[in-house]
Order: sequence, then C-alpha cells, then structure tokens
Amino acid sequence: MYHLFFRLFFRRMDPERAHELAFTWIRVAARIPGLRGAIRRVLAPQFPELRMTALGLDLPGPFGLAAGFDKNAFGIDGLAMLGFDYVEIGTVTAEPQPGNPAPRMFRLVEDRALVNRMGFNNQGSAAVADRLARRLAVKRGRHDDTVVGVNIGKTKVVPEAEAVADYVASTERLARQADYFVVNVSSPNTPGLRDLQAVDQLRPLLSAVRGTLDRVAAEHVPLLVKIAPDLADEDVDAVADLALELGLDGIIATNTTIGREGLRTPRRTVEAAGAGGLSGAPVKERSLEVLRRLRARTGDRLVLVAVGGIETGADAWQRILAGATLVQGYTGFIYEGPFWARRVHRELLALLRASGYRNLAEAVGAAADKEKTA
Repeated sequence: MYHLFFRLFFRRMDPERAHELAFTWIRVAARIPGLRGAIRRVLAPQFPELRMTALGLDLPGPFGLAAGFDKNAFGIDGLAMLGFDYVEIGTVTAEPQPGNPAPRMFRLVEDRALVNRMGFNNQGSAAVADRLARRLAVKRGRHDDTVVGVNIGKTKVVPEAEAVADYVASTERLARQADYFVVNVSSPNTPGLRDLQAVDQLRPLLSAVRGTLDRVAAEHVPLLVKIAPDLADEDVDAVADLALELGLDGIIATNTTIGREGLRTPRRTVEAAGAGGLSGAPVKERSLEVLRRLRARTGDRLVLVAVGGIETGADAWQRILAGATLVQGYTGFIYEGPFWARRVHRELLALLRASGYRNLAEAVGAAADKEKTA
C-alpha cells in the first residue's frame, strides 16, 4: 500500500515537503490516546533473540533510526511507535540555523537514494535540550524504554578555530538528556566540517566533549564519533586508533558520500540535483568496507554502529556479521514507509534462527573473526 502511495503522491512532491507531511502524520498518530500503543504492539519488535546490550543500554533490537529524520526531537515517541529500537535525533548545532536554501533534498529513485544539502537546519541546542527535558519530565514515573541518541555538529557561521567551544556549548546543554552522544564531523554540507576528521583537530574536539559530558552528566554518557565513507583507509585507521586512545565508546560508520560513481540515475538528473551528501543503496559497499576496516583495527574494543545503504534484514545481518553491534537506517524509511522496521526485524530474525546462533550478540563480528583466523 505504501509503495503505491509513494508512486502516486510522495514521488510527485518536493522531497522535503513530503518528509514534513509524513512526519506530521507520525506525530499526530502518536498523540492520539490508545492509538500509539496499538500501533506499537503491531510494529515494534517482540523477539527476545534480537535484544541487544550495547553502550551500557538495553535495547529491544539493533535497528535504530539515524540522525537527520528528527532534527529537533519533535517525534521520538512516534518513531519508536513504528518499531525503531532507538532514535538518534539531530544533527543539533549550538545556535539555531535555517540550513541551506531550498530546494535541498532530491530523490534518485532508480538508485533508491537521496541527495541532500540540508545544512544542519535545526532550532539550536537550547531549544532541543528544553524539549527533551520536558519529554523526560512527562515520562518520569512511566514505563518508557526508548533510547535516545543526540547527534551534534558545528554551527555554520562559527569559524573552524572556534569549533571546539561550539561543540562544548551543545554538549553542556544536551548532556543530561542523552542516552548516548554522537560528534558529527562528517557531513559534507557544512563548510570545513570534514576537516575536523583529521586526527590533530579531532583529538582536542573529542577530548573536550568527553570532559564536558563527564562534568555535566550525572552518569556516564557513551560518546561516539560519526565518520564519512570518503575517508582514505589510512585515515579510517587513524580515527580508530584515536577512538581507542581517548576511550571513546564507539564509531558510527558512515555518513553520506560526496561521490556519484556507478549510479543508474541519468547523469542529467544527478547533475541537476547538485552538491550534497548521497545516501541509500549507492553508499552500501563503501560503508561496509569502512566497517570491516574498523573491526579489523579495533576488534571488540569499540561498539561499531553501521549505517549507509541498510534497507533489508539481510543488509543488517551482513553488517552484524562484519562487526556492527548496532545498525541504523534512514533512506530506506523514505522508500519503504511505516512498516519498514517491522520487516527488517522479521527478516533479521529469520536469518538469525537459520544461522544457529542463539542471539545477535553471538553473531557480532563472526564473519570478521573467521577471516582473521583463516
């Protein structure tokens, strides 16, 4: 049904407008008494074998919604209602910003991909922190196990030399509301941001954020860094070594790519979309390569979160065998709709049961470990 609706309506709409409309429906449904619980019982995972413990958190499964869909923490409950095991909000910047001029999101339907140059459009860390705090106050005393990650980035107008202070400002405001924290230095849509992936710039940034989390939060907040698929292999190794040196909890691999190789979409359409990050199926292979390299470099000392081209249970299973403890999706949600998370869970469960492993934790890194000992 959703595929028909997509072809007849959403595909004809501006992608950003379609996103806003769909997100509004999700949020409205989540506010209707009784409806949210009924939908969640149908769509949320109910499979004990898929439960995961990662980053010190108990999760109903490994499949979360990546940052980018809910930038301002408007719809956490609605997204959990659809079956996502955790929700990563953001990217949030220290100061509010409108992002880049529209149009700034484009579908490459033949490739099941998106090009976006949103530019971290969000209401700023103070507003998002207030919204998360109010949500927690409402939930206090009630059973609510939705894990919420907070993804932060650099405010566009802040010069690179002041980036650390900018990230620290966001961290101070959001540390108390996050189940885990992500430093995003890998979006291609903020000038100079990817330069922060260089180890000499990344070390003081991550050290400052870690120190701020420890100072502000009452308990340990896991810290991860999100990297680009376009990093050279030696730079991936350098980030992995730095994460181990600083005692980070994990790495998210990967963000969108600036590459445009191997696309089915006609060149004219791709060129018309212009600059921005490409997500979806075309980034799958490189994201998997980066994940495998990280696993080889770090073993099981870091939690690796795989994202990029994950669309099916088979995709998720492949990443788990390659070393990912958790997986995330975003673009597949656009093309598959509200039943997507349920389908991924069911396909993943079938693969797990056929594998002989008792649970997902046993399968994490199994393929990578076999290659290492072969």
